[in-house]
Amino acid sequence: MNDALFMQRCLILAKKGLGYTYPNPLVGCVIVNQGKVIAEGWHKKAGKNHAEREAILKVKDPTLLHNSSLYVNLEPCDHFGKTPPCTDLILEMKIPKVIIGCLDQNKKVLGKGLKKLQEAGCEVKIGVLESECKKLNRRFFSFHQKKRPYIILKWAESVDCFIAPKESPRGYWLTDPLSKQRVHQWRSQEQAIMIGVKTALKDNPKLNTRLWKGNNPLAVVIDPQEKLSESKENLNLKGNKFITIRDLDKRLENNLLSGQDILNQLYDKKLQSVIIEGGAKTLQHFIDSNLWDEARIFVIKEKLKSGLKGPKIKRDFIHTSTKIKEDILITLYRDSMISKSC
Repeated sequence: MNDALFMQRCLILAKKGLGYTYPNPLVGCVIVNQGKVIAEGWHKKAGKNHAEREAILKVKDPTLLHNSSLYVNLEPCDHFGKTPPCTDLILEMKIPKVIIGCLDQNKKVLGKGLKKLQEAGCEVKIGVLESECKKLNRRFFSFHQKKRPYIILKWAESVDCFIAPKESPRGYWLTDPLSKQRVHQWRSQEQAIMIGVKTALKDNPKLNTRLWKGNNPLAVVIDPQEKLSESKENLNLKGNKFITIRDLDKRLENNLLSGQDILNQLYDKKLQSVIIEGGAKTLQHFIDSNLWDEARIFVIKEKLKSGLKGPKIKRDFIHTSTKIKEDILITLYRDSMISKSC
């Protein structure tokens, strides 16, 4: 059988849960009998059935499972959480072969699901499309391996590298409306969106997904001196759910918290991903600290000639360049493994 083909289908299914499964990973499952797919499933939301259970329960004739192979992009769990262990159900239904994309990096699972299946006599194959499987769950893996959220930087700039003219009105956008919609799609996929307090006070953003159907990310404002709470202005964020990053340890230098201090606070709040949308000072702070994973940069063809300069970042990380109407979207990846699997 073409293991890669069925694993690719698992990845397509798993991606449907992006933005909805936090704090759980993205998982898709395909069950194959005599070369034909007899059931599929994916994890839709934390607390709901895992992908393996979702697929297994769709098989109308359970005896078919006795001669079937189960494909899943992430190691099946072997612990009780909001749902029972998937390994128990796989063994209970006497599925003889399991093909796994990559191991789970959560210490509650890592290697344990694999070991239980093998010790029970199940034939297990691991590492099919491993790079692609790791890339899909890069947010989940970053949280469990690096003890910090996966960090996406996003900004738009003119072809001469300005992100705003000298005098720009609130709600000013450089990019085409289609690019703006793409940004709102991205917001729906991440657990949090972060800006600096200067941007919050100057631009009064909503930081929601009003142009895309999906969950609103948690808004996060870096506000070490608590200027946002002191502001008397009726800001958009004050009517929504948001949190602030404060100077908890009283180690503020030059009015800046270290990038690691900020990420520690986000990790403590169990946030697996954050998209940082500004301003330039905040973005540059994370770039200079080497605390980022992806950078998504819209470049418009017009020149502004003057104004606020955009962040400076090495462009030798470039992996993709996409045209969205008249805008060019450049995506940079710091992790070479992710770059190679794109």
